[in-house]
Amino acid sequence: MPYLELTIYAAPEDQDKLESTLDDLGALAVTLMDADLNTADEQAILEPGVNETPLWRHVVSLALFEADVDPLAMLSALAAEHPGLDITRIRLREVADQDWERAWMNRYQPMRFGERLWIYPWNINPVVSDDEVVLRLDPGLAFGTGTHPTTALCLEWLEATPLHGDSVLDFGSGSGVLAIASLLLGAESAMAVDNDPQAILASRDNAERNGVGTKLLVALPEDVPAATPCFPVVVANILANALDALAERLASLTAPGGRIALSGILDGQQQALLERYATWFEDLDCTLKDGWVRIDGRRRQGVS
Repeated sequence: MPYLELTIYAAPEDQDKLESTLDDLGALAVTLMDADLNTADEQAILEPGVNETPLWRHVVSLALFEADVDPLAMLSALAAEHPGLDITRIRLREVADQDWERAWMNRYQPMRFGERLWIYPWNINPVVSDDEVVLRLDPGLAFGTGTHPTTALCLEWLEATPLHGDSVLDFGSGSGVLAIASLLLGAESAMAVDNDPQAILASRDNAERNGVGTKLLVALPEDVPAATPCFPVVVANILANALDALAERLASLTAPGGRIALSGILDGQQQALLERYATWFEDLDCTLKDGWVRIDGRRRQGVS
């Protein structure tokens, strides 16, 4: 039986509330560990007060959930309940007593996005016409298969956006599905950025599988060169609070007149983001799908 494992780093004083939130979200188990256990900076356990749980100076929580939990909804709830939580250090992975990747491929059926884009699991031969585009996908341990509404919203936007000859930035790339789709749809090059090393590996593997490995650059956020040129097309499928925090950076990475698509936004969170991004973007529009929202717009000319 597969499960979803969530790894969170938080201060010891926040652990009681965090554990309570995880329980409310349906966690089957929560385990606390020393975050410095495998580093040279290993710390002694903190001296507890009366009726307090002894904890280390840096603590990591491992929470186990049923596999069918919606990971983005869960992360959005965590971010809303714990605004100080560093979501860039959250990790999600599937764990099972079987090969979950193989099980995913057995369940997954080809899906179409827009008029001509298809996603197939890599082990199924596509049956499509010559004018249709096929992306062969194996997500590995990274998020992003096209089945989640946030990914579908971005894929539909990319399919409807003229990309020929453009360079595309996929910020929060997961399996690399959006960056690779943009290349197959005509983009000249793409950069996939994610804070999870598993996502970096999955993006590289999937790019090679689809014959676009030489056109895709993958990087952790901290490794993106400061002199990176602006992109005519930017897509960011992350979470609302991360989109808020990254607004200025994403704006700086979007070329004047360039187009942007933002997703990972729960219905009800869009108004604050519309106001936030209006500083740099115009013609902002919202598209709703199964309780999730995509915001897209165009970078203003002459606004830094």
